[in-house]
Amino acid sequence: MMTQVGFLPDETSSFVGRRAELARLDTALATRRMTTLIGPGGVGKTRLAVRAARAAADRYPDGAWWADLSPLYDDALLLPTVSDAVGLADHTLRMPVEALCEWLSDKRLLLVLDSAEHLRGPCSHLLAELITTSPGLTVLVTSRQPLATRGEHVVRIQPLPVDGAPDALRLFEDRLRAADPHADLEAPGDRAAAADICRRLEGIPLAIELAAAGIGRHTVAQLATRIGTRFDAPVDAEDLTASRLDLLADDSLWPRRHRTLRTTIGWSHELCTPLERLLWARLTVLRTDFDEETAREVCTGGPLTPDAVDRALQGLVAQSVVQWDGTRYRMLDTLREYGRMWLTELGEERAAADRHARSFLGLARRAHDGWTGPDQISWYHRISDTHLDLCAALDHLLAHDVTAAQEMAGRVGFFWACCGHLSEARGYAQRALEAGPVEGTHRTRLQWVLGVAALLQGDFATAEKYGALCTATALYDRDDDGMLGATYLSGLTQLMTGEPAAALEAAERVLRMTGPGRAEGEPGSSGEGVSGASGEPGGSGESAHRLRCRLITVFALTALGRLTESLPAATALRRSCERGGEYWTRSYADYQLALIALLQGRPEDSAAHARDMLAGKHRLRDSFGIALGLDILAAAIAAQGAGARAARVYGTGHAYWRMVGHPQRGTPELGAVRENCELQARAAVGDEAYQRAFERGQADNAEVGLAAALQSGLQP
Repeated sequence: MMTQVGFLPDETSSFVGRRAELARLDTALATRRMTTLIGPGGVGKTRLAVRAARAAADRYPDGAWWADLSPLYDDALLLPTVSDAVGLADHTLRMPVEALCEWLSDKRLLLVLDSAEHLRGPCSHLLAELITTSPGLTVLVTSRQPLATRGEHVVRIQPLPVDGAPDALRLFEDRLRAADPHADLEAPGDRAAAADICRRLEGIPLAIELAAAGIGRHTVAQLATRIGTRFDAPVDAEDLTASRLDLLADDSLWPRRHRTLRTTIGWSHELCTPLERLLWARLTVLRTDFDEETAREVCTGGPLTPDAVDRALQGLVAQSVVQWDGTRYRMLDTLREYGRMWLTELGEERAAADRHARSFLGLARRAHDGWTGPDQISWYHRISDTHLDLCAALDHLLAHDVTAAQEMAGRVGFFWACCGHLSEARGYAQRALEAGPVEGTHRTRLQWVLGVAALLQGDFATAEKYGALCTATALYDRDDDGMLGATYLSGLTQLMTGEPAAALEAAERVLRMTGPGRAEGEPGSSGEGVSGASGEPGGSGESAHRLRCRLITVFALTALGRLTESLPAATALRRSCERGGEYWTRSYADYQLALIALLQGRPEDSAAHARDMLAGKHRLRDSFGIALGLDILAAAIAAQGAGARAARVYGTGHAYWRMVGHPQRGTPELGAVRENCELQARAAVGDEAYQRAFERGQADNAEVGLAAALQSGLQP
């Protein structure tokens, strides 16, 4: 997706003109619940929507949020995409639309849905529900056509004026200088030629930008002549190129006589080398932003060698077909649409989808292998940021290579569970299991993913079922890592349902069974060395499943009140995680250290550990973990007598619990901790001051509230 600044895309190039349109949009956003900005492809709807939303954002206490719908080929991921955009990571079994409606019901925010034309029906139905149930919601949509939703206010955007107004010429000159800071229109005849180009292109911004990109291969005068020749030529009804270009037209909104943009795109296509054209077509299989490595994996084949991909990619950037923001590449949806047309004409759709699926299966493998290594955070973010591509790859593999789909769903599932994509993790794992026979580690992983997702959704019966299935499968396969994973799943289920003794007994038994020795800090160990049962990557020498199984012992010992044992076990586990660069388990070890310190009467130490836990969970974008951490931090602050500060942190915690769709969750013993926190805080400052601070924490933007909580000290 586009680079985010706050909740809106960053503007990476100059914005030209549009004062009247901005004024109309500003009035519409102030007076209407739903506004649809319509116009043909390439006319600048997205840029105008970004600018208008940024100008209006301060009017919305809960922010302005952006959802790019252009990568969605159908409505299957519409709800998850919108939910992600507004910060909802629902962990419940509710219908997704119900969760989204509840999340937005008391918020005053601006939601922008960009590029909705291909999902007009589903978007219309969704927005009708959201607007009905969320009185503080304002919606701005960009589309080539109205959505036909009740109460929709339509604002039409036209191309930039070209007669008597400088905007189109200024845009041409700005883009010319962006490509070459030394370029100008000072040579004799250049300014007049540029003005003629803008008139020929009817002031359509994308067409002007593409034309300006062609200056590197032509002078301004030559460019004007070439464009004039092309546009003045009669259209041959039998011309295959013209008929293909016409496929881009939407006759109801963009009549066939308005051939300007599609003709300009075709002209830009002709300026590309053959390999650049081939890369243009092949890149369209990607749903999200990409880097050079991904481009090579997805597009290499035949005449496009890896080196040729690199050269062609730079050529497409120079032509403004692909945009580069300094870290990632992206393609505008109008140009992607054109490239997909040529991919079909070349007969390469299946081959491109096969390469795409192989590439993202490889990503899932590397991320899974790197979970306990020093790059865990970056892998975590890559899986989160490429969510739509991973879903597309899985859909393709489920249809064409079931074994690969089963492997991929198992490898990516825990990442998705941690990222909050529980419905997708559970849904794809279920589909993969039902798609055909699956044996060995792939089966164990799929069952484990299903169980973990169910557990995080509060479906303990299903989690218990899959914990037992994983155990039986791992025993049959003699899979040590599978046994550790199964014990983690079953043990966490037992902890959540109030059976810590059973969880501890099972975890200790399996840790003994699956390694030649016990790691430092494991119950009954001598404190010498660490066990490396699986050989998975990771500087600690321990697999992710073993670290998580050790975490169960720490949780269970704490729940049983055996704090003199749980403290060294948690400390040793944290050390093992730190050696290997593992953050997810390490942050829960910090959480346990915070809880142990609180129960031992060391609230300052507890607060320090809680902030360490929150910093790790924030890096992982783990809203569930952040909610748990804020609760324990509030309790530690309350125990130090800072009632108002504790109440505010507690309120922020409640905001995060709402974000995951649950009331406060966690193991049963946390109930007494939370109750005591509230009693201590109220006693310190009084009920009225407590309530004010709590409501302030609830009302804060979640990121702002978390940042305030992470500050040390006890100031209000």
